[in-house]
Amino acid sequence: MKLHRVAAIIQRHLYLYQRSLPRMTEVFFWPLIDLLLWGFVTLYLQRFQENLPKFVAFFLGALILWDILYRAQQGISVSFLEEVWSKNLLNLFVTPMRASEFLAALMSISVLKLLTAGTASVLLAWFLYSFNLFVLGISLIPFVLNLMVMGWSIGIVTMAAILRYGQEAEVMAWGLAFLVQPISAVFYPVSVMPGWVQPIAWMMPSSHVFEGMRAVVETGAFPVEALVKAVILNLLYLFLALSFFYRNLRIVKEKGLLLRSGTE
Repeated sequence: MKLHRVAAIIQRHLYLYQRSLPRMTEVFFWPLIDLLLWGFVTLYLQRFQENLPKFVAFFLGALILWDILYRAQQGISVSFLEEVWSKNLLNLFVTPMRASEFLAALMSISVLKLLTAGTASVLLAWFLYSFNLFVLGISLIPFVLNLMVMGWSIGIVTMAAILRYGQEAEVMAWGLAFLVQPISAVFYPVSVMPGWVQPIAWMMPSSHVFEGMRAVVETGAFPVEALVKAVILNLLYLFLALSFFYRNLRIVKEKGLLLRSGTE
């Protein structure tokens, strides 16, 4: 074994991190997310201690609903990456197909994947833990739709970033959704967060969805206000995500960067 060869490979990868902000961010990303997420969960458990209300419904329901958001985002991001990895992106965009048609196709794929994975999660939760997600009743439908739209927005932003910045931005496909998880009140209420974080959390449609879910489980009342706020925020973010995508697509076409997609 020659140490200089080992050192050369190490140096090569260190150069990658030195010149790539997305790669460098990934090094600190997961420890920070885990610390924030489970730190807030711990505070939540300490606050209620043994009197935590409807523990299983809160946590299993939150886990299944969060997976809906994540699968919706992955349905767009990973489907787009499949085109990049197979070097098929240029072939698609030289056809008469419009960007809106491409997005509609990816959203449809996202829905199909979501239905498959969601059905499996609901059945397993019922079989393993005797938990029926449909205890949320009719309110489950608008909750799911809002999480799906938020997942689409994140997926579209991810896709635009990969188009613009290439393969080094691919890490966003796996981590961007988790970036908002600690401030989405998935497993704990917004009130557990520090005061300066709470206004940021309320800007997330997901926070209103999960707070609404807990209200349904605890009181049985339909959270109209939470639903309305989630819908308004989702429409705003979807518009911004689409604007970001079309702007970057235009830049990519003008600079000829589409020719490099999947070949870097």
